Amino acid sequence: MPIINALRTGMAAAAVAAGLCLAAPASAADFWGSTSGIPVSSHVMTFKVLNRTNGEYPDSKVYWTFNGQTHSIAEKQYVDVPVVTAARMYFHLGSPDSQYSDFIELNTTASWIGVNTTRVDGFGLKLAIRTHTKSGKEATVGETQATFAQPRNATFAEFVNNMPTQFKHLAQVQAPYRILAPSKDTAFQPGGQYQDYFKNYATSLGYNVSTADVFGCAGPLATSAALCGALNRHVAQLAQAKWSDTSLYYQNGPANYYARFWHNHAIAHKAYGFPYDDAADQSSYIAIDNPQYMLIAVGW
Repeated sequence: MPIINALRTGMAAAAVAAGLCLAAPASAADFWGSTSGIPVSSHVMTFKVLNRTNGEYPDSKVYWTFNGQTHSIAEKQYVDVPVVTAARMYFHLGSPDSQYSDFIELNTTASWIGVNTTRVDGFGLKLAIRTHTKSGKEATVGETQATFAQPRNATFAEFVNNMPTQFKHLAQVQAPYRILAPSKDTAFQPGGQYQDYFKNYATSLGYNVSTADVFGCAGPLATSAALCGALNRHVAQLAQAKWSDTSLYYQNGPANYYARFWHNHAIAHKAYGFPYDDAADQSSYIAIDNPQYMLIAVGW
């Protein structure tokens, strides 16, 4: 999403404020590592889980859970993926039930995968995925390598420093484990401190929806993906033809600044910051035929 990109300046400011140094991101080759030796799948495709925690956790403390199995990547780094529907693959650092956790979502057929990283509920761990097809085509989504290189407390500090008042607490209410999405925070629900955050904006445009409806793409917006996206991005006041102009997104408030943050830290600015962030093709969703393998980077 080509909007205000605070990645470099925001990271540096947050690191200075926190008294931290930022590690230089690894080269793409170093970050994704070797793909030789990835086993051929006996089902749909093979996943390889990568430890990209900057030395904070050994492989024996990086866990994945999928299709009824839980292993550290020291035990089992490769996953032979069968046909699954509406599945999630979870990752935990420290222990199999650690609160330092996150997940990806996926569906597969015998010759296809649809997969995404997501920030719809919140941020727990830095994640990136790279799919590779049997013909050599690749697609990559998730947090950038620069974001992976950033210390975790600097990521949290940067979020707070770059948010308007209404959003700052999202990095504090479940810290150090998660940065909560506004759709999951009681402050934006009916009766909460910021229950009217979107009210005047939506009402002025003739939409009778609540703040919770906007952040969650719920209620009347459950069947209106383009409108929900436009409200979150503060472009609903424009002609509908401009709703897909990414240069106009998040330029004024009220807006979903939580989503903006993750777009600014995402590969190609693609992220799932709210449920209908796929409107105008802005989500971190990959759909490919004939997949061979997928690399999954798990960061701290």
